[in-house]
Amino acid sequence: MNERISVVGDLVAAHAADAIDLRRRIHAEPELGWTEHATTAAVAAHLRGAGLDPVVRPDGIGLVADVGNGPPLVAFRADLDALPIDEAPRHPYASRVPGVMHACGHDAHTATAAGIAVVLHRLGRLAGAVRFVFQPAEELIRGGGAVMAQEGALGSAASILAFHVDPAIPAGTIGLRTGAITGASDRVRITLGGPGGHTSRPHHTVDLVHVAARLVVDLPNHLRRITDPRNPIAIVFGSVHGGAAENVIPTTVELGGTVRLFDLDLWRALPAEVERTVHDIAGPYGATAKVEYEQGAPPVVNDPDLVDAVRSAAEMVLGAEAVLDTEQSLGSEDFSWFLEHVPGALVRLGAGLPDRRVDLHSADFDIDEDAIPTGMLLGAAALLEMLDRAGG
Repeated sequence: MNERISVVGDLVAAHAADAIDLRRRIHAEPELGWTEHATTAAVAAHLRGAGLDPVVRPDGIGLVADVGNGPPLVAFRADLDALPIDEAPRHPYASRVPGVMHACGHDAHTATAAGIAVVLHRLGRLAGAVRFVFQPAEELIRGGGAVMAQEGALGSAASILAFHVDPAIPAGTIGLRTGAITGASDRVRITLGGPGGHTSRPHHTVDLVHVAARLVVDLPNHLRRITDPRNPIAIVFGSVHGGAAENVIPTTVELGGTVRLFDLDLWRALPAEVERTVHDIAGPYGATAKVEYEQGAPPVVNDPDLVDAVRSAAEMVLGAEAVLDTEQSLGSEDFSWFLEHVPGALVRLGAGLPDRRVDLHSADFDIDEDAIPTGMLLGAAALLEMLDRAGG
């Protein structure tokens, strides 16, 4: 293994600049979810240039590429899409597309994955095969992870790995966590109905604003009461609309919010529980209620054996001091759809800037590009470790 890792290090050094260039080209021409035709074509061309034979999905959005010959087969996932945000330009490769930018690091994930694929292809001598899955529309519901998993993009893969850049930790480090690392993120829309009336006579009608207020308070409280207190749940309403005049009780009030949690079993049961509870709260007041519950991605639950494999590889190539424990996030990741089929692990890849702190999904988001060769080195080493363990 040590001899292979030495060669991997040399290959990363030889190909890191190409991966960074790919990231900058993708960054300059970002595409929103389910429109990533040019991004897909750029990745495919990069891989073909290295001698690989990627397979593009029939609609031209998303692709897979295999390195080596299996079994065993393990997989690595990257995402292609950008966000509807105007970039605060700082670099010559800033977004040229108004209102669209790579504000979540997907360009770095894609470039890193392509770089790993090239390194492993040049290395050869794999104890199996690695499938690289480049998915579209990670930011959307229903996203590309769900679609490609359903299409069978994983093939016979025994496990899967993914990176997500983390601007809170420096390049050259990684964050690991066993168990739930990101939360589910669902959307709920509630439409209340009643006859309306005059605010001087609320007892003659159904006061929908009062009912909406009860839902905003009582629905989260109920869900927290039926949840193991060690497994947090957050339901927060971001929009409440109803009425146009101070002295008129409206006939309709609409509420919209998100539900976030880490417990996979509760996530599966939640739509029915929310529906029942909304009617239990609104019904006694005489209000009608229509509930639209849209499940996003499940929580990402990291497999302990794969986390151990990544940790072992990281300590070998980065040093034990570079491996950090990371916190849970209630942000969602549709990498989780692949984990409905095989065990996997999501790794936080340090990308923090040395001179300022930025956050994901912000107009001034940026990364330290040293994260890309770090990711290439760690990714190649971790996938080799996964293949060795899968082969027994």
